[in-house]
Amino acid sequence: MRRWLLFIFILPVFPCFSQDYSNEKTSLANFLKRMHNQTAFEGVKVVEDYDNTYLISALSLDKSKYKSDNILNRVAQVKARQQVSVFLNGSTISSDLIIRTTETKKRADSEIIIETTEILKEHSVGFVNEIELLINFIANTDNNKVVYIFIKRLDKDNNHSKYNNL
Repeated sequence: MRRWLLFIFILPVFPCFSQDYSNEKTSLANFLKRMHNQTAFEGVKVVEDYDNTYLISALSLDKSKYKSDNILNRVAQVKARQQVSVFLNGSTISSDLIIRTTETKKRADSEIIIETTEILKEHSVGFVNEIELLINFIANTDNNKVVYIFIKRLDKDNNHSKYNNL
């Protein structure tokens, strides 16, 4: 009987010592949504609160281009990982410029057409682990666009001051 009474009195104490990480995420999600609605942004940012440093990847996709929500969510996840990978690991960009001229001759007049084509290629190698969807919502400027914000919590042990200057 004493064990049951002790168990009943100690049981309410346990939830008082638990951490509320989901409340932090909800507050951060609401803050980032307000910030995006005020001034739309895309790409990778470093955001700090009092206790944590987060790396966020924001992007918007046109939902009419995809057949289902599952495909839309998967494309968003892949693009977010790509943005974070390029941010953390860098990329190599190569450029090719092709200039093609065509000359058309008519009896007295000649016409020269210059066509310029530029080919840009970006190559990045890296792996991003532990990135999760924080929030997605319909953009306030265009009802056909869905905004995705992914988050990665950065370690407290590492020095992330190099990201803060970007």
